[in-house]
Amino acid sequence: QVQLVESGGGLVQAGGSLRLSCAASGRYAMGWFRQAPGKEREFVAAISWLGGTSYYADSVKGRFTISRDNAKNTAYLQMNSLKPEDTAVYYCAANSGIGSSNYYYPNEYKYWGQGTQVAVSS
Repeated sequence: QVQLVESGGGLVQAGGSLRLSCAASGRYAMGWFRQAPGKEREFVAAISWLGGTSYYADSVKGRFTISRDNAKNTAYLQMNSLKPEDTAVYYCAANSGIGSSNYYYPNEYKYWGQGTQVAVSS
């Protein structure tokens, strides 16, 4: 059983930055999703196992950066220029064997973290 442990959420003013971390052992592609109250879970970003390919939702392109350090078994989501609409619970997810066109879909991920709250005030 793979355990994903997220950290780094919090409260920040609009325009500020946060970095989320997700610790997970194993050779997995990693993704970040978020869910705001009353809304469905949505894709944010994903990165391949070797880190050579990354994917972003249009709403975060140019503001968020996903990365990973496999020596530390950790993936990161650097979030800059945060907006109130970024407020949500952020989840990291992992799986192996995800096709390049499928990183965007939560059903492609087998393992999930417990979520970390990000709140952006205006």
